[in-house]
Amino acid sequence: MTIQLSRRDFLKSAAASTVVLVVGLNSKGLLAAGQPDTVINPFVRIDQDGFITVIAKHFEMGQGTTTGLTTLVAEELDADWQTVKVDFAPANAAKYKNLFWGVQGTGGSTAIANSFMQYRTAGAAARELLVRAAAEHWGVDAADITLSNGILAAGSKQGHFGEFVADAARLIPSDNPVLKSPDQFKLIGKRALPRKDSQSKTDGSAIFAIDVAIPGMVYAAIQRSPRFGGKVTSFDSSAAEKLSGFIDAKALPNQAGVVVYAKNTWAAFQARDAIRTEWDNTTAESRSNADMLESLRQLTTNPEYEALSVKRDQAQASITAAAKTVEAEFVFPFLAHAPMEPLNCVIEPTENGVRFHDGCQAPSAVQGNVAHVLGLQTEQVEINTVYAGGSFGRRSTTTSDYQVEAAHAFALLGKKTPVKLVWSREDDIRGGYYRPMTVHSAKIGLDDSGKILGWDHRVATKPIMKGGPWESYAVKDGVDRTSVEGCADTLYQVPEFAVSLGDFKSTIPVLWWRSVGHSHTAYAMESLLDMIAHETQQDPVDMRIGMLDPIDDKQRRMAGVIEAARDLSEWKKGDRRGFAAHFSFNTWVAVVADVSVNGNQVHVDKLYIAVDCGIAVNPDVIKAQMEGGAGYGLGAVLRNEITFTDGEVEQSNFPDYEPLRITDMPAIEVVIVASAEAPSGVGEPATPPTGPAVANAIFAKTGKRITQLPMSKSGLQFV
Repeated sequence: MTIQLSRRDFLKSAAASTVVLVVGLNSKGLLAAGQPDTVINPFVRIDQDGFITVIAKHFEMGQGTTTGLTTLVAEELDADWQTVKVDFAPANAAKYKNLFWGVQGTGGSTAIANSFMQYRTAGAAARELLVRAAAEHWGVDAADITLSNGILAAGSKQGHFGEFVADAARLIPSDNPVLKSPDQFKLIGKRALPRKDSQSKTDGSAIFAIDVAIPGMVYAAIQRSPRFGGKVTSFDSSAAEKLSGFIDAKALPNQAGVVVYAKNTWAAFQARDAIRTEWDNTTAESRSNADMLESLRQLTTNPEYEALSVKRDQAQASITAAAKTVEAEFVFPFLAHAPMEPLNCVIEPTENGVRFHDGCQAPSAVQGNVAHVLGLQTEQVEINTVYAGGSFGRRSTTTSDYQVEAAHAFALLGKKTPVKLVWSREDDIRGGYYRPMTVHSAKIGLDDSGKILGWDHRVATKPIMKGGPWESYAVKDGVDRTSVEGCADTLYQVPEFAVSLGDFKSTIPVLWWRSVGHSHTAYAMESLLDMIAHETQQDPVDMRIGMLDPIDDKQRRMAGVIEAARDLSEWKKGDRRGFAAHFSFNTWVAVVADVSVNGNQVHVDKLYIAVDCGIAVNPDVIKAQMEGGAGYGLGAVLRNEITFTDGEVEQSNFPDYEPLRITDMPAIEVVIVASAEAPSGVGEPATPPTGPAVANAIFAKTGKRITQLPMSKSGLQFV
């Protein structure tokens, strides 16, 4: 899903951030000082020894937010990078909301984009207070004080932050602390700045949710219906009761499954598998893949909704008059998220409610959903956020599915015993949420010179936003924008462009998957553009640049990354290569792919990636996210699919839902286009264009156009 932020909105959010800084003032208007740490504002704590802790409102799942947010504060504070630490914020939307959403959560590649001014302002405010406190202590003018690497100095006098922090906390901060100009940056934009999570993840001291253990806790696993929508009618736990470590088994109140309690994870899994359950599948999904594909194809034949002002009949009229046509159908499978750390969390009682220990991506949603289940107020649901071993969207659901399961398990056991709920890999792949199965059908009319006259594009997929809390934001005139984003809002100039949509209906739960709708729209759009270039004998790169208006800022920046990727790869010197470019999450990415072919064996040799994401806060993190996003997208298009037989998922674990192997990973070169614009997302934008760039390279090499994913279904073997 693309989060749009205009320049005016960006400035509004920046101004609002100064208000956020003074949340929690005491009755006298002063920021309270604590011992031994002093809270300068909700984002900065400083202890008596001068060590700084940055409070991160966005959790870390590997994408680098702990480093990015820390960089913003440390930059404005002129702190010593080695003395700055980071902690995750508690669940408190009033202080730590995502400024784009109004609730606390991480996702949509928004962490740095929505925090850029807020965290810089927090650092600048802390700096100003420390300088004023030092000036008063030394009896000098604040303008005479310099600050570098956490040391304040004036003439022969100097001291570290901790010496002045208590006095600083008693001062009233100004409304508009002075921020650095870009030419003064020392940390923002610095290459090879060490990540804040690298050492702890290397030496094993980093705490992930799977590591959390609470005294007296029991372990829980859930047997869920093999068909989505199935309900428990009865169960027999007699075989499970004979197993070592078994404690109890109970049906969930919503009849969605049976929770099994045990003394350890293995015992919970073994006992869970021994339970014999009868299911009511009256309303459950029972179709197989072929039936679902046929339903999707019927929806493209007669779509329900029009996404653009140009209607199908207008586009069709132009196509009918065309000298030649290009048309194709694209089929995209269901995809699992498959993060390396399976879903898990711990819930324990507190004096006033409950506390979760979780790699929590959406604290506000968890608080609301769990409070509803347990009959609590939202503030009675505390969350201790720890590291998460990947997510790709899976840990953020509007239903807070696994946390709510844990709450039910906790309640069924009497609300006094801590419970650790653990999903197995099989649980998530067979019974989680998925990127929806999708079909695109497109027909394009060209005149004798190869110019596009009309484009009729139809999409059929299950909507992600309809029926959820984001519906009013994301659905207009029946069109869920996440179903057509990256297509209906393409930056290319396309005359008589019509986009239609059909909603697939099923009990199979769908969810945002890394890059959401862009994960399929980019593949279809960039493959179709490559088909047009081939049909009209145009260079694919030159053709795309010719479809962009340099007067329009977004289109100009799209042309910029296309040219940067072209230059980085020395495009025309290569041997039959593939190209794709895409705009998502307010970021522009272009990819050149080189592949080698030996008979039916294909290997992706190298990717050249150009990205324009505004100010590059952490270039090394951006490079890593381009590499990781490309690898994730490549792994999905090569071999991944979730398929159904009679409503049941056929895959179960990595042997049959195969992740990208190290031998699959191509060499990657990344160029970051210099920009003074506000930062934008980098976690997801490399995923959409990678697949079509590789597909276009395969076509250039073999003449084989891959329109049904995964690519392994095409008869090619990827080695």
